[in-house]
Amino acid sequence: MHLKIDRAVYAAIVRAAQQAAPLEACGLCGGKDGHVTRFYELTNADASGEHYRLLPEEQFATVKDLRVHTADLLAIWHSHPSSPARMSVEDLRLAFTPETVYLIVSLAVPDEPELRGFTVHHGQPETVDITLTARETNEDAP
Repeated sequence: MHLKIDRAVYAAIVRAAQQAAPLEACGLCGGKDGHVTRFYELTNADASGEHYRLLPEEQFATVKDLRVHTADLLAIWHSHPSSPARMSVEDLRLAFTPETVYLIVSLAVPDEPELRGFTVHHGQPETVDITLTARETNEDAP
């Protein structure tokens, strides 16, 4: 699987992760045809540096906004403030949407954020190739 991400969305994910540290930041991303053009930062209801929980009302509001913009939910993102960009045991346990990409941005090396993507099948993570692109379709992206 391959996912394209607008550079503006990538920058917004990294910025949100850096601002939330040492807590995990989280949210959703949308777009069309495997190209992420929309970024949504949601509340980490757990306010934890080791796990996150999205608020259902924010998830529903995001899905509603995606529909208004004729976009699809393509990814769930969160940060790892001090650990690598890999699916943790907790991440795998809570991966309930196999068709969605799980994006993880690691701030373990503060000056070199690392973004990786995964899908989860039968409890096992599979790496998703990511390409950063110039803004193409979403004028209101961050």
